[in-house]
Amino acid sequence: METPTPRANIVFGQRLRAVRKDRGWTLRVLAAKAGVHWTYLGQVERGERNVSLLTILRLSKALGIDAGVLLKGLRADLDPEHETDAEPAT
Repeated sequence: METPTPRANIVFGQRLRAVRKDRGWTLRVLAAKAGVHWTYLGQVERGERNVSLLTILRLSKALGIDAGVLLKGLRADLDPEHETDAEPAT
């Protein structure tokens, strides 16, 4: 049986993708700036990967934003059946 993807992963990935696209960057551009592989970054944006704190900090630094923008309002207990009160990244 497959474990459901935590809602927090999905929301984090959506925020990350939105900020990246706002800058007009491809996955490859952000990945190079953050020091991660572009296929891994795609998995993160789709909510398929758990992201380490170090990676979150690298991504936020590359994007020129505070990590809190990507994390605001997320909770560890969120899952696909629950909605989040978390606001979109700005």
